[in-house]
Amino acid sequence: MLMPKKTKYRKQQTGKMRGVSGRGNSLEFGEYGLKALGRGYITSRQIEAARKAIAHYTKRGGRLWIRIFPAKPITKKPNETRMGSGKGAVDHYAVLVLPGRVLLEMSGVTKEMAGQALLRASHKLPLKTRFLMEK
Repeated sequence: MLMPKKTKYRKQQTGKMRGVSGRGNSLEFGEYGLKALGRGYITSRQIEAARKAIAHYTKRGGRLWIRIFPAKPITKKPNETRMGSGKGAVDHYAVLVLPGRVLLEMSGVTKEMAGQALLRASHKLPLKTRFLMEK
């Protein structure tokens, strides 16, 4: 799973989910892509599940680029713990995705295969997405 090798601070505050994606909103590497229409957090496990779904459907053909990286630590307190006594330990890593962000890109496969592979990948993600094609 994806996670940072090293971070300056172990824990982060939650922050806001305002606006739309100002960068990373166009195809840069591949011919086909998956663009986020909603906003939210995508965990490293969800990214890995989407990657596996694509690799399985394409029989590891073509080329895949993952355009997001989960660098935000998400903390969680243990179950049945009383309130207080500080912030919980880091549970997993996630990435904040805003509308317009390109999540995945593909090339080296047919349009139909890319469409189906990215559709299967989108079922693994918690956001609404759209299939993109190079103009």
